[in-house]
Amino acid sequence: MTNQEKVAKAAAIFGSTTLISRIFGFIRDMVVARAFGAGMIADAFFVSYRIPALLRELFAEGSMSAAFIPVFSRELHDSGERDALKLAKATFTILIIILGIIIVAGIIGAPFVVSVIAPGFHSTGGKFDLTVHLTRIMFPYLMFISLAALAMGILNTLGSFFISGISSVMLSVFMISGVYLIAPNFNAPIYGLAIGVILGGIAQFAIQVPSLWKRKMKLGWNFEPANPGVMQIGKLMFPMLLGLSVTQINIFVNTVLSSLLDEGSVAYLYYGIRLIHFPLGIFGVAMASAILPTLSASTARKEYDEVRNTYSFAIRLLLFITLPAMVGFIVLRIPIVSVLFQSKAFDFNATIGTAEALLYYSVGLWAFAGTRVTAQVFYSLQDTKTPVKAAVVAVVVNIILSVILMKPLKHGGLALATSVASMINLAFLIWALRKKLGRINLREIVYSLKTVVPATIIMGLIAWFITRGDIWAMDGYIIKKIGLLSGSIFASAAVYIVILYIFKCKELLFLLEMFKKKVKG
Repeated sequence: MTNQEKVAKAAAIFGSTTLISRIFGFIRDMVVARAFGAGMIADAFFVSYRIPALLRELFAEGSMSAAFIPVFSRELHDSGERDALKLAKATFTILIIILGIIIVAGIIGAPFVVSVIAPGFHSTGGKFDLTVHLTRIMFPYLMFISLAALAMGILNTLGSFFISGISSVMLSVFMISGVYLIAPNFNAPIYGLAIGVILGGIAQFAIQVPSLWKRKMKLGWNFEPANPGVMQIGKLMFPMLLGLSVTQINIFVNTVLSSLLDEGSVAYLYYGIRLIHFPLGIFGVAMASAILPTLSASTARKEYDEVRNTYSFAIRLLLFITLPAMVGFIVLRIPIVSVLFQSKAFDFNATIGTAEALLYYSVGLWAFAGTRVTAQVFYSLQDTKTPVKAAVVAVVVNIILSVILMKPLKHGGLALATSVASMINLAFLIWALRKKLGRINLREIVYSLKTVVPATIIMGLIAWFITRGDIWAMDGYIIKKIGLLSGSIFASAAVYIVILYIFKCKELLFLLEMFKKKVKG
């Protein structure tokens, strides 16, 4: 099997499990939106949830995973399973100690943290105190999701993607359970949702443990901070933390500024980015997760031509999928939000507010995905400084544009600033990668776009034509709305595929060939 086939297969598995997870995630968001709307309580929950979630992306699924996989892969390649297991145990132990300290500090300092991240909440009676209480309840989530990320890194390196990918479903299952089973037991039902987050984090780690044991990777206590692998992970993590810290400032800036805008702005941005995370998770994150082990193995063998070819293939496949997803979100933003969230608690004004956030986030979808994949090339080469430089430039742009755009576009301006900053981040990384590798097969990428872009535009026009009208502002008609939305998606997607097939798009033909092989054998 070629590297391209390995990456495509891994991405397909990871993408399929992520698809299931995102479907559950949408059901979860629909349940939360219908239960708590987009007002004060929703704002308080999303800010308090965002605090451990930011740390998770920064520490667990971000720097720790990106630093651990290349080192673990090299240890497995050079020294075998026994030493690789020692490294995994040592990392597991250090992780528990560090996270324990962070969680205790976070619980004690919750009022200060909330004051910094959402200063506008002080002006609304009870909103600040509720956010502090929810933050304290959900902070331990960081521990369990970080251990789940470590387990995922081990399994992905060993070529197992299904269980680690499906594990994220547990968070949605337990959050939904929190709304229906736990919330009724509290005077403030939102506490039931917060408890569901904790239980979901525990389940995400627990579901992966049997697969680790099956592969003789039983994690346990091994306090060995001087382990060469652990020290190498630490050296790689520090600049990654800086880079990701800079990236998270973008989200922090959005949260601070949106807390100063009209009530509901925090929720609009949350639901908007959640919708973006659907294709981003299925394709962008899946591709990034699938490509890192393959790139790490190629760099360990110093096969740099394979690195170039694998990266070019991943980007082309990513654009083949994310560009039509971007146009689909732009054209169908109001129908999508109306079908998924609109209810008595989430009225048409909330639909419009969320659709505006979705519009401006959608513009940067291709850049969000491309940045994740491109950064993995640097991490596989154990170059963690370049992504930091790119992120610094991006965050400066984001802050400047956020301040400029929030007045005329309100929360939409914050979303647009994030999208533009991501485009600049990607452009910087591509420029640096060309300098590092000499070439990255950009001609192949541009050639692919000559077919994909026109087909995407035609697809968008068809989707717009089918869904135009005022039905989305009306209450009810849910069956008709679902029919129009799903019909426009299937019809426009079919036209997109047919056009690309007629013009012999390499990415489509590659996927069709892989599908034929799967069916035959």
